[in-house]
Amino acid sequence: MTRVLSPQLQQRITTPERAATFVRHGDNVGMSGFTGAGYPKALPAALASRMQAAHGRGEDFRIGLWTGASTAPDADGVLAEAHGISTRLPYNSDPTLRALINSGEVDYVDAHLSHSAQHMWFGFYGNLDVAVVEVTAILADGLLVPSSSVGNNKTWLDQADRIILEVNHWQPRELEGFHDVYYGTALPPHRRPLALTEPMQRIGEPYLRVDPSKVVAVVETDAPDRNSPFSEPDDASRAIAEHLVDFLRHEVAAGRMPAELLPLQSGVGNVANAVLAGLDASDFTDLVAYTEVLQDGMLDLLDSGTLRAASATSFGLSDAGVRRFMDGIDAYKGRILLRSEEISNHPELVRRLGIIAMNGMIEADLYGNVNSTHVMGSAIMNGIGGSGDFARNAFLNFFLSPSTAKHGAISAIVPMVSHVDHTEHDVHVVVTDQGLADLRGLAPRKRARRIIEHCAHPDFRDGLTDYLERAEASRPTARHTPHLLGEALSWHQRFLDTGHM
Repeated sequence: MTRVLSPQLQQRITTPERAATFVRHGDNVGMSGFTGAGYPKALPAALASRMQAAHGRGEDFRIGLWTGASTAPDADGVLAEAHGISTRLPYNSDPTLRALINSGEVDYVDAHLSHSAQHMWFGFYGNLDVAVVEVTAILADGLLVPSSSVGNNKTWLDQADRIILEVNHWQPRELEGFHDVYYGTALPPHRRPLALTEPMQRIGEPYLRVDPSKVVAVVETDAPDRNSPFSEPDDASRAIAEHLVDFLRHEVAAGRMPAELLPLQSGVGNVANAVLAGLDASDFTDLVAYTEVLQDGMLDLLDSGTLRAASATSFGLSDAGVRRFMDGIDAYKGRILLRSEEISNHPELVRRLGIIAMNGMIEADLYGNVNSTHVMGSAIMNGIGGSGDFARNAFLNFFLSPSTAKHGAISAIVPMVSHVDHTEHDVHVVVTDQGLADLRGLAPRKRARRIIEHCAHPDFRDGLTDYLERAEASRPTARHTPHLLGEALSWHQRFLDTGHM
C-alpha cells in the first residue's frame, strides 16, 4: 500500500533510474542522512550507475555532495566507488570516500554541524541544485513525515531547485509525531532568540514542508538503515567510564550541578556507549539528554528509567537496537524527540541548557589542545562533526580516549597535537583509562603536569615529563606554554618512520 497520499505527488512516483536523470554533472546535491540513519536507499546506486556509464564514454560526471553527517556504503560508498564526488561536506565516515579525500581527489569541507545549514542559507556553499530526502510518508496535504533522522533536511528542501523524495516503507509509520522541526529561522539582522528552555520542549512541528512544484520525482523503497554493531566495552572503555562517572558524583557533591545532572550529550562509538553503560549502572536517575545521535546506550538508559527523555537529530542504532525500538515504539513516543541539526547543535541552546558534553578524541597534548579528526596531522579520519558545537558552549565538556593506540605503540597524550580541532581554551576535562585531568582554572604548565600524571600511559610518562622539563629550561623568557617545536613534531615522525600510521 502506498504511503504517498498526496494526489499531486502520486503523479511523480517513478523508478530510481528515472529519478537519477534529474541529477546532472556539476550539480550540488543535498542528501538526507545522519550517522547511517535516514539516508536515501535507491537514488545513490542509480546515480552511481549513470556516473560509471558517463565515465565509460569518457565524460566527466561528478557532483558536490552535502548531507547532515555520514551516510552509508550504499550512499557515500557507491558514489565514491563511481568516482562521482567532487566536493563533500560537512562530515564523512565512509572508508572508500575517506581514501579519495586523503588522495586529493575529493575536496572535503570539514564543517561544524551547526554551521552547515546556516552557511547554506548565507550562500557560502553556492546554489543547491537537487535535494534527495528520505521520508516515512507523504500525507494527503503534502506534508512529509520525517524518517529516522532529520539532519539538514529542512534546509535542503527549502533551498533546492529540484527535489527527489524517497518514501521508505521500512521506516515505521509510527514515527509520525517523533519530530520537532523548527521553521522560525531568520537571517541576520532579523534573528530572534530561540524560545527553547527545556530539552524536551517543542518549538516546531512534527512534519517537513515541501513546495510540491519543486518535486520532480518520488521513489518508493523498502530498505533498512545502516545499523552499526557495537562491541562490548573493553577494559579501557570501562575505566574511562568509571573515571567520568566518579567525577560527576564529585561535581554534584560540590554543588556545581543538580543530583539529576544537567542535560547530556554523547558522541558516537564504543567508548561513548561504555560511558552510557557506566551511567546506567550508577546511582544517577531522572537524567535527560540533549544530543545529536541516539545510540543503543541511550535506549538502555531509557528502558531502565535512568534517562527520562532524549532530544537528538538522528538514531544511530545496531540491528538489535532497531528491533528493540520498533518493538517498543509506542512507549518511546513522547520520550524521544528528533530535531533539525541546526537546533540539536545550536550554540545558543547548548549554552542555555548547560550541556554536559562527552566526545572522543584521537590525541590531546600537554596543554589540552585536542585532535579529534586527523592521523599524523594530514590524513583525515571522519570529521569534527558536532563535537565543537557542544564543547565550546557546554557547561562542562569531556574528551575521551584510551591512553594508547596501535597495541600500546602510540601515546594518545603527546607534546603537541599534530592537528588542532579543539583548542586548550575550550577543553575542560581529559579522560583516559589511566585517569582524569580536570583542567578548569589551570595555567598551561599546571595543565601539562596534571595531564601527564593522570592521563598518560606509564610507558610514556617519563618521556613526556622529560620533554616538558627541557622545554621549560630551554627558554627562560618563554615559559608560559613551553615547547621544543622541532622535537614536538619529531614525536609524531617517529611513528611514521616505524610504520605505525
